[in-house]
Order: sequence, then structure tokens, then C-alpha cells
Amino acid sequence: MSDKITIYQKPTCSKCRATLSILKDSKEGFESINYYEVPLTSNQLRELREKLGLSVRDMLRSEEQLARSLNLAGRNLSDDELIDIMVENPDLIQRPIVVRGDKAVLCRPPENVMKLL
Repeated sequence: MSDKITIYQKPTCSKCRATLSILKDSKEGFESINYYEVPLTSNQLRELREKLGLSVRDMLRSEEQLARSLNLAGRNLSDDELIDIMVENPDLIQRPIVVRGDKAVLCRPPENVMKLL
């Protein structure tokens, strides 16, 4: 594959650090984006969802305290409403997400990144 690899991650996340380690060991070039410093837009999150082939709810970290306090599981929210909530609250986005071309994988477990190498 020749497409550029991009990882969307949070530096303090153990799965993110493990995925970064796999990428570094692969000797492939990649770009790392800390989406807490460079926030994702609604459109970027929609594009990631499309590349992942997941539902918006599958991209949601529903076990986060914030998700429970917002009662996201019990509310009938549209995909657009959920995306807006995740953009405003990046802790609610599953991570890390690695993209290569028109494909993306959620690296939970980190070894999922091998699908793109």
C-alpha cells in the first residue's frame, strides 16, 4: 500500500501508545494527530465513520462516565446529534483510529492496525 497512514489518538491512552509502537516498528511513515490538540470536525468524524464501516453508536465510548451522565444510551439521538456531542467531547470517541486511503480501523486491540500495513 502506498497511501499515507494517519493515526487519530490521545497520548495518554494505552491502546493509542501500543498502536503507535506497532506503527513505529513497521517502519511505515505515518502522521499522528492528537485530536485533543487538533479537534475533529463533524465532517471529519463522518468521514472516519464511513471509512471504518461502523455505526455512529459503535464509535461512541458508551462506558465513559460522561456518556453515562449524559444518558446517551437511553436517549433517542440522531447520528448527527451524536456526532456533535462527540466533537464537543472527544473523550466519547473510540480510539485510536488509524486511516490509510479509503480504509480505517479502530485499533482496539492495537493489533488491528496490521490490517492496514
